[in-house]
Amino acid sequence: MAHILYLEDDRVIREVVCEYLLLQDYEVDLAVDGQEALVTLTQKKYDVAILDIMVPFVSGLEVLEVITQTQPQCATIMLTALGDESNQLEAFNRLADDYIIKPFSPLVLLKRIEAVLRRTRNKPELTNGLEVRQENFQVYYNQQSLQLTVTEFLIFEAMYQHPKRVYTRNHLLEIIAPDDFMVNDRVIDAHIKNLRKKLPVEVIRTVIGMGYCYEEN
Repeated sequence: MAHILYLEDDRVIREVVCEYLLLQDYEVDLAVDGQEALVTLTQKKYDVAILDIMVPFVSGLEVLEVITQTQPQCATIMLTALGDESNQLEAFNRLADDYIIKPFSPLVLLKRIEAVLRRTRNKPELTNGLEVRQENFQVYYNQQSLQLTVTEFLIFEAMYQHPKRVYTRNHLLEIIAPDDFMVNDRVIDAHIKNLRKKLPVEVIRTVIGMGYCYEEN
């Protein structure tokens, strides 16, 4: 049985969604404002948090940030009327797992909950504290963004997905600039140098005469 924290200040929406959740045998704790949600988070661990953004006292985005810091195992779904791109990007930058815009189908919400539960329950332990987030092209170390450029992310993500596989400079060049034949493959060395400066753990190994690979110490 999954434990769900549901933050919603609209009584009608709250009651309808709660009924659907209970019919699926989820255990649900309700919060009508952000402050109540924060207090509840200190009392129990959750599998999923469903968060409205525009709620009294403390916004859903602020609650989201607290969850990512204190309960990183908890999947988070933003359920809000705010459909603009800036709010969606802000939520994903704060590590939200999903974003649903009102009006919505409760049945679709249930399927989204199932999906995030599958992802989080099958999620491997963080390697050396590192986590790759493809949705915002960033790498996190102990929940803190390393602020990589898109090019640095693409290089690191390729090696991270295939530990100990050796990537030549030309192979990495094809990943970051497949159509640019004027780029010298030595530009990869500069990107690797910058990556090593930003990574708090040593996981990129130079394979002399060949290239680079991701390898845990």
